[in-house]
Amino acid sequence: MSDKRASSDRRAKRVASLAKDRSLNSALRRTRKRSPTKRPPPIRPDHEEELLARLETAEETLAAIQSGEVDALMVFGRRGGHVVTLKGGEPAYRMLVEAMSEGAATLSSDGAVLYANRKFAEMIRRPRGKVAGIAVPSLVEEKQRGRFETFLAAAQKGVAKGEFNLRSSNGSLVPVHLSLNRFRGYDGHALGMVVTDLSDQKRKQAEEIRQAKTLHRLLLERAFSAQEEERRRIARELHDEAGQLLTSLLVGLRTLEDSRSIADAKAKGHRMREITAQAIDDIGRLARGLHPTVLEDHGLGVALSRYVTEYAKTHNIAVDLTLDGLDSCKLPPAVQIRVYRILQEALTNVAKHAEAKAVSIVFSRSATALQVAVTDNGRGFDTKAVAVSSSRLGIHGMRERAAMLGGTVSFTSKGTGTRIVVQIPLTGRPDIQPTMPRTKT
Repeated sequence: MSDKRASSDRRAKRVASLAKDRSLNSALRRTRKRSPTKRPPPIRPDHEEELLARLETAEETLAAIQSGEVDALMVFGRRGGHVVTLKGGEPAYRMLVEAMSEGAATLSSDGAVLYANRKFAEMIRRPRGKVAGIAVPSLVEEKQRGRFETFLAAAQKGVAKGEFNLRSSNGSLVPVHLSLNRFRGYDGHALGMVVTDLSDQKRKQAEEIRQAKTLHRLLLERAFSAQEEERRRIARELHDEAGQLLTSLLVGLRTLEDSRSIADAKAKGHRMREITAQAIDDIGRLARGLHPTVLEDHGLGVALSRYVTEYAKTHNIAVDLTLDGLDSCKLPPAVQIRVYRILQEALTNVAKHAEAKAVSIVFSRSATALQVAVTDNGRGFDTKAVAVSSSRLGIHGMRERAAMLGGTVSFTSKGTGTRIVVQIPLTGRPDIQPTMPRTKT
């Protein structure tokens, strides 16, 4: 009991000394009763704990200020709240904010600039001393101001981010990314703003768009050139092969009229039949080159087998075709026709330029991709020169067809022989079957 009474006496003396402290007069006024003698009234027991709690808070605050943990205080009075910066706290923060590569500013709740760093002043091309007091909404491009008001209101509740154009002092628009957030403890009276200049990023995007448009135009030109080249090839083949055969047939029909005997007529008729059969084969080959209907009827494996057989016979080049799971793999029509065209172009290049005697074509398929490797034993070529050349429409056509499927075409050539590898992704195609038996043609 004596210990408790002594503790109570010590607390009473401590509270009484607080009552005499001017810094806590405002806290005690609510408990003070007016008296003629103007002496502080005795402290009621129910206020003792409250005063002790306030004392502990005051002591913690003083300790934090002395240790440098607090750099500024928010003071509220009759005119509202304002920030009081403590000596020693402002220089460190100012150095940090001024060293930022981003613009930074403190705004009032209605968007007026209370403080701004050097970078923000440079963005809007205004003297540093004339930035304070500027209303940020007035800097925003006219057609974006309605959206900015909504953006400013959202910042009162939490983090708000968005892209806007700010008008500088010379009238030019500066694309920026704004990040706004209210300062905690300020009850929405102040907002922190970070400004990122997007000028370089926008210029790069514009340059990328320009380059993409240029590339698209070049691809269209190449596509039209390839179409014209294909038309010239078809016209040439029709004239040189089918046209000559039909001309020979016409001449044979005329000579048939001059036959002197039945045997002579039969011989000429047999010759004309051979010419007709050859013309039909040539026209059929030309038609298959334009659109291989066997793709639709039997699939890519059968179509390639027939094409390779005819190619080997026409150009006297041995072709070894290995199909790994391709016959049982139901590829989408877009994949089949483009892979067929890529191989057709690759074999055409071998016949025209490689002077090869043998070609190997190997199909292999994994769970995610289809790979085709075409290897010849010809004289090879400079792959680096071809990579920058705009005249090799066949090679560019192969790459473009693969790119349409999200794939790639690579070339390797070391003096003798060339290897072409085509990679086509198959992920995201549920109509492709997983079985992969191996067959060789």
